[in-house]
Amino acid sequence: MTKAQVRARIEEIGIVPGIRVSASEHARYAAEAVNRAGIPIAEVTMTVPGATDVISHVARTLPDMIVGAGTVLDVETARRCLDAGAKFLTITGLVLEVVEFALKHDVVVFPGALTPTEVIAAWKSGADFVKVFPCAPVGGPNYIRALKVPFPQVPLIASGGVNQQSAANFIRAGATALGIGSELIPHEALQRRQEAQIHELARRFLAMVKDTRAEKTAR
Repeated sequence: MTKAQVRARIEEIGIVPGIRVSASEHARYAAEAVNRAGIPIAEVTMTVPGATDVISHVARTLPDMIVGAGTVLDVETARRCLDAGAKFLTITGLVLEVVEFALKHDVVVFPGALTPTEVIAAWKSGADFVKVFPCAPVGGPNYIRALKVPFPQVPLIASGGVNQQSAANFIRAGATALGIGSELIPHEALQRRQEAQIHELARRFLAMVKDTRAEKTAR
């Protein structure tokens, strides 16, 4: 899958499930569950034990799934993730060496930013998207809306505190996609292997994105 195809798929689905769990077997199960639930994207953070092995497993067993690496803070980690099969790299802040590495290897990258100055720096670095993190504590959808006024050309991924109550409002505010973690993949559902719960949550979030985009288009 090319960089352009990965970017287009993320934009189309509009949800990037964030997998940040305490065990690699939970991470593998989470990726498989969201894929079966209709979201063929997963971000495996480097805080997961054996994260690169998880990425390798998902890339090998689910070739149609776009698996990426999150919280990538240095080039060596980025290299290991790409070797494992990661199709995108994300960062919670702006680490220019990781962005430059991704650009050099023609891989989708979205660094994190919070302030307007950080958004400008992240976008000018060559990022495909800018992940606004953490969104909820600084105003949620209203903050995304405020950022889109001066930066209408910057595709923003809202991340950090996105839930069922706020998801549609983030899309209305102008977010291109949503980064969602435990609100989509609850820890209890993972521990008890309650895949039906993950499927229902995925259905709800996908419907919110689709319906809200249609509502904006109809205006």
